[in-house]
Amino acid sequence: MSDLPFDAVLFDCDGVLVDSEPITNRVLAEMLGELGWKLSTEESMRTFTGKAVRDEAALIEARTGFAITTEWLAGFRERRNVALHADLLAIPGAVDAVRRVHALAGGRIACASGADLHKVEFQLVKVGLHDFFAGYVFSGHDTPRSKPFPDVYLAAAAALGADPARCAVVEDTVTGVTAGVAAGATVFGYSPPGMAGLGHSDPDAMRAVGASVVFTDMLQLPDVLAAWRAPR
Repeated sequence: MSDLPFDAVLFDCDGVLVDSEPITNRVLAEMLGELGWKLSTEESMRTFTGKAVRDEAALIEARTGFAITTEWLAGFRERRNVALHADLLAIPGAVDAVRRVHALAGGRIACASGADLHKVEFQLVKVGLHDFFAGYVFSGHDTPRSKPFPDVYLAAAAALGADPARCAVVEDTVTGVTAGVAAGATVFGYSPPGMAGLGHSDPDAMRAVGASVVFTDMLQLPDVLAAWRAPR
């Protein structure tokens, strides 16, 4: 039984639950530099945040002349995972917010990420969030299409036996908001002050693609969800 006006709450992972984007893009910028595309971590974040690296193969080849291979992607993931194991932290307030939302939603929450499942799972374990999502962690790599398509959110809703139109989605990028809206969910955008373009999308940009609410502090989320009333 939920104390929220939703049947389930579906969370993105990177940038919503874990502060992984600076770490992942530091490694990506290093590896692209080795291919001849020199860019800073911040430039990499502006280019790749919210997108799967494999889906940007054409852009990388256009800038480097190197056709991305499965071996290169495997090497990227290995170097990325080493860095994440060493440096990853939760988004400030995320652990407390998830604990409260889990209680309010009667346990009906899921994590639906565009990243590969191994990465999502170990990140949740590392920051102490995995137990809240155990059995309900989904990857866009395992669906026919990843974000901005809705497939991963539809899979998460189906696993919880929830109508997507009765779900809340928590996202922090235009790509993710687009996916949540396409699934038919009500999307809540997280955009901490001063971080637009640095791992999180601009509030106005998220609203433009359909975010119903944009909030700035993860600790606000349980109250924001509880207070939601659909427009008449």
